[in-house]
Amino acid sequence: MVIGILTLELRLPGNGSLKGKRGILKPLMARLRRDFNVSVSEVDAQDVWQRAVLGVACVSPSADYAHGLLTEVAETVESWRMDLEVIDYEIELIH
Repeated sequence: MVIGILTLELRLPGNGSLKGKRGILKPLMARLRRDFNVSVSEVDAQDVWQRAVLGVACVSPSADYAHGLLTEVAETVESWRMDLEVIDYEIELIH
């Protein structure tokens, strides 16, 4: 069994409030859960309006599958929302 962890660092350039940030992140996290069957949570920068750090996790019998899934999540996020940018992402696999 492999646990895959993706840390996504996001920039929200047009955002001006925590309410606006929540309005961007909630639908994004719900869509990630639905489309990729992963767990998602905001894990850092909760009080910063124009930045977000999301943690995405999956469990898989295969390291290759987990890595591929999380890479696809990271590459798909920016294409879904034009009001955010993926600054950086990191994938960690725990065997």
